[in-house]
Amino acid sequence: MDKTWDKLHQPCPLCNSSDAVGINEDDSAKCFSCGEFMPSYTNACEGKDMQTSTATSTITKTKQPDTVVEGKFSALTDRKISQATATKYGVKCVHDLQGNVVKHLYPYYNGHELSATKYRNVKAKDFFVSGTYNDTGLFGQQLFKGGKYVTITEGECDAMSAYELLGSKWAVVSIKRGAQGAVRDIKESLEFFDNFENVIIAFDNDKAGKEASIKVARLFKPSKAKILRLPHGFKDPNDMLRSNRHKEFVEAWWASKVYTPSGVINVSEQREKFHNRERKESVPYPYEGLNKKLYGLRQGELVTLTGGTGLGKSSVTRELEHHLIKSTKDNVGIIALEEDWRRTIDGILSIEANARLYVDQIRDRFSKEELDKMFDILYDGDNKNRVWVHSHFGTNDIDDIFTKLRFMIIGCDCKWIVVDHLHMLVSAVHEGDERRAIDAIMTRLRSLVEETGAGIILVSHLRRVDGNKGHENGIEVSLSHLRGSNSIGQLSDCVIALERNQQSDDEDEARTTKLRVLKSRYTGDVGMACRVIYDSETGRLSELSDKDIEFDGSLDEAF
Repeated sequence: MDKTWDKLHQPCPLCNSSDAVGINEDDSAKCFSCGEFMPSYTNACEGKDMQTSTATSTITKTKQPDTVVEGKFSALTDRKISQATATKYGVKCVHDLQGNVVKHLYPYYNGHELSATKYRNVKAKDFFVSGTYNDTGLFGQQLFKGGKYVTITEGECDAMSAYELLGSKWAVVSIKRGAQGAVRDIKESLEFFDNFENVIIAFDNDKAGKEASIKVARLFKPSKAKILRLPHGFKDPNDMLRSNRHKEFVEAWWASKVYTPSGVINVSEQREKFHNRERKESVPYPYEGLNKKLYGLRQGELVTLTGGTGLGKSSVTRELEHHLIKSTKDNVGIIALEEDWRRTIDGILSIEANARLYVDQIRDRFSKEELDKMFDILYDGDNKNRVWVHSHFGTNDIDDIFTKLRFMIIGCDCKWIVVDHLHMLVSAVHEGDERRAIDAIMTRLRSLVEETGAGIILVSHLRRVDGNKGHENGIEVSLSHLRGSNSIGQLSDCVIALERNQQSDDEDEARTTKLRVLKSRYTGDVGMACRVIYDSETGRLSELSDKDIEFDGSLDEAF
């Protein structure tokens, strides 16, 4: 004999489902989530903190009448569902003496044979089932054989509502056990869905409904399942039907998005973003050759500047720092780990002065007024509070350094950060080998760029090379020469190498540095970019044109 449930949608003390238990008159119960049978629901709950379903405020049983009052086909006036739709789905209503709908009767079929009826009390908002729907199809499943579209809702009234909202054109069915049992319900009817080209999932617009939508969508082959998101303010299809929002529902239905796992994007849906993507604004390099290959510096990128010892990395860095201050309105942060903060600001002032102000004898050639004027240009006036420097020379705490980096970016609103240099950061890590330390630091720098959108310029050293010629002889640099780890090249958006033959007998050649692009994620354009020559009088690096180069040797190559 079929079980007759006194109360459905109760919490399960065994699997912690919030609403999957049905209770019988004799206090026996079954969980439709875990499938466990309980001889006594009261005993099973003893000692446990049970939370009842939102559908009812108590676990007390409501005795089912000995004689079930069969309803009649009529409109579900409480839900604004027409008699035609109710009759289509086989749903009957029970009315009180005043003609008000007090109960819905939802039929469930095993094939085309009625197997169970779910009774919904309108006022109390609770349910009980006569018969069993364990072997039944979904609500409404017997009505549809196949087609282009089928929509799945979370409840019977929502199924009928969606059917009406869609003009009674497309198949609509409902799961049996609510959001918690959605996956089980769909799995039991997967063969039915094979007869449809597209599945539209129209579950409730709440957390449980959204989560269940994703779980159900995963059951279907790629691109078959689409998830409908109702307009803001509407919980379910019946909510929209009662508000007469037919047009808005149809628009949302057609706009349903194909489910794809997180991190996988359907390109055909990205047209608007393709056209309206945020433009990457560039700041030109101070050297035209670099601009031709790289199209400038961009925030949100990690640029690594590398070269052998004494090849001018600091000089190029100073030129970049000065250029960013003078050519942008952005705040600039500088962490120079091998020098005092005074040397840092002197170095940038030297670029402005075209003189090596860090040399006392040269600094003495300038009056206090002249120095103040240049100071105001770079660090005060319109540029007040724009330039921030690291003031703790010799710090050896890596976490402290990254705290300062983050503070400069977030607290000081620095859009550009210069870190000189990577291997001083490595020396601050006391444990592990150099390669692993570099991997960890580069990962943190990369994450900081991605998180904040700041542009970071990082100075890095090269490893020593085998052979008769080293970097002091101006050998061509490759990514494999980066010292310590492949992660430097892998995690950088751009790598620029400095090459200079310090040992050349030609004075001009010995003062000339080649800037070679080893990596450019933005353009893909690599190779020789430009040549710059060092002026020992001014301390400046000036870009050379081809016609400026008169000395012999490898620098005469065309590029």
